[in-house]
Amino acid sequence: MIAVAKAGYRAIAPDYRGYGLSDVPAEPEKTSFADLVADTATILASLAISKVFVIGIITLGIPYMPPEALQQLQTLPEGFYMRRWQEPGRAEADFGRFDAKTVVRKIYILFSNSEVPIAGENQEILDLVEPSAPLPSWFTEEDLETYGASYAKSGFLTALQVPYRSLLERIAPPNHDPNAPIVVAPSLFITGEQDFFFNFPGMEEYLENGIKQFLPNLEIIYIPEASHFLPEQFPAKTNQLLLDFLKRNNY
Repeated sequence: MIAVAKAGYRAIAPDYRGYGLSDVPAEPEKTSFADLVADTATILASLAISKVFVIGIITLGIPYMPPEALQQLQTLPEGFYMRRWQEPGRAEADFGRFDAKTVVRKIYILFSNSEVPIAGENQEILDLVEPSAPLPSWFTEEDLETYGASYAKSGFLTALQVPYRSLLERIAPPNHDPNAPIVVAPSLFITGEQDFFFNFPGMEEYLENGIKQFLPNLEIIYIPEASHFLPEQFPAKTNQLLLDFLKRNNY
């Protein structure tokens, strides 16, 4: 936000329902991607903003992946973290053994590796991280304190519901086929080559060919050394790439 604001843009960063300082929904198990879309539209309408650049993290591939591609994830072993976290109560019991700060610590360590998180038959996902494992060098204890305090307030139920338990939800854009939500506006996807999601079935092929049918003006930039949390690992590089994109498409 600071980088784009200094460049002259108006930056707005709402906390999604159940995240950060936003209230936890009365029924977090019923939250959805559609709520995120509706909330964003409501915020923009209340501020009388008709055109925006949307900047997000991690979620680009999910709304545009066809159901058959998402179903491929179910071919991964039962211990695959997404399958475990889709199971009501499983992650809650796993996370409930630790305080929020420890859960965040373990997830950051786990997701910073290039291997797909898959637990054994008698093992939970957070058990994949040894208690003595160090934080990634770019994630400080101060960062951990801030994130841990945030999740201590909100809990993890909404984060489990969206996206993991809403993967197959289809949102119908106005005047579009919900199974073909084509976005013709220029778009940018910055990703790290060390991100474990490249080891998902069919993911590389999808990024090379599949997603372009929904985002025909998509540009993909690969950062060789980056992992799952690219914006936090390389904030200066991410900011510069975003600013370059905004300047090229400032219309």
